[in-house]
Amino acid sequence: MHEKSARWLLVAAALLFSTGGAAIKWTSLAGWQVAGGRSAVAVVALLLFLREARRWPGAMQWLVGAAQAGALVLFALANKSTTSANSIFLQSTAPIWIVLAAPFILGERARWRDLAFLLVMAAGLLVVFLGDEPAQATAPDPATGNLLACLSGVAWAGAVLGLRKLATSGDARGATAANPAIGALVAGNLLAAALGLAMAEVPRSVSIPDVAVVLYLGVFQIGLAYLCVVRGLARVGALEASLLLLLEPVLNPVFAFMVHGERLSDATWLGGGVLLVAMVCKAIVDARGAARSD
Repeated sequence: MHEKSARWLLVAAALLFSTGGAAIKWTSLAGWQVAGGRSAVAVVALLLFLREARRWPGAMQWLVGAAQAGALVLFALANKSTTSANSIFLQSTAPIWIVLAAPFILGERARWRDLAFLLVMAAGLLVVFLGDEPAQATAPDPATGNLLACLSGVAWAGAVLGLRKLATSGDARGATAANPAIGALVAGNLLAAALGLAMAEVPRSVSIPDVAVVLYLGVFQIGLAYLCVVRGLARVGALEASLLLLLEPVLNPVFAFMVHGERLSDATWLGGGVLLVAMVCKAIVDARGAARSD
């Protein structure tokens, strides 16, 4: 695969990821039903798309999968209560929790520039979280949704830390050892499906559009998107990949507005902008630092 094709795969992944908020709000199913249904479909899709996914995950991959399952479920629940923009912006604060926890979990000390970016991102987080977000049809309980989205960011940070630990410990087993993220992804969706379906009430009826949305979320927004990420990262460097994937938090609120007319508060515009700029700057600074060390 050429680098140009790999870049387009990452762009496609970001596009697919970014449709999650609008799609989740489109269905009349409750948050638990969506979370369990889409992850159940995603497991089947991953088994079909990725040969590496057909091996049973190791113990560490199950632990990482538990954190990933928390992020998947909490994000779906948050989208049913607050705006898509708030959901993705607040989940994207995972680097804050990673910087705080990495010294204890990975033994990796935070650098001064990491702490500086942490403070900037924390300011953006507070602006979004504490902003006076008015309730609307697609975001009936912004306060609860914002809290769930923050917890989703914490869970995603745990998943990222776990993947880093997995990659450096050599604990991945079998065919997933070459890419432990795949085994953890399968485990996470299995756990999210089990939890979501266990907590969900059995719907009295399910419409064809509801089924279509859940199938889309599982097959495309999770399954195919992660396939694009796995294939694209084989040819594209970490900096360029991270910048391309930042299309997700940019496009997520755009799709929500186009489909549902969901409008953002001034606090979301300001805080979300601060978060995005901080993430871009951190990616560039980290890449330059890595280049100088090489």
